[in-house]
Amino acid sequence: MTGEVNQTININDTEYKESDLTPSQIVMVNHVSDLDKKILKHNFELQQLQFGREAFMNALNQSLETNELTPPPE
Repeated sequence: MTGEVNQTININDTEYKESDLTPSQIVMVNHVSDLDKKILKHNFELQQLQFGREAFMNALNQSLETNELTPPPE
């Protein structure tokens, strides 16, 4: 035995053996997989950015409310 494992790939709810795909198709599968990972990573980073922005806006609004109680300098 050579220890080769014939992986299956699920595309649009259909299972394909990797050995049945052309080299070009395998490259496209790899691109799609890589893009999926990048989308997940960027969505995670977007959540962090949105939360950080919301925290700064809350702090800014609280600061503005506090400053409204003191008269502006003349």
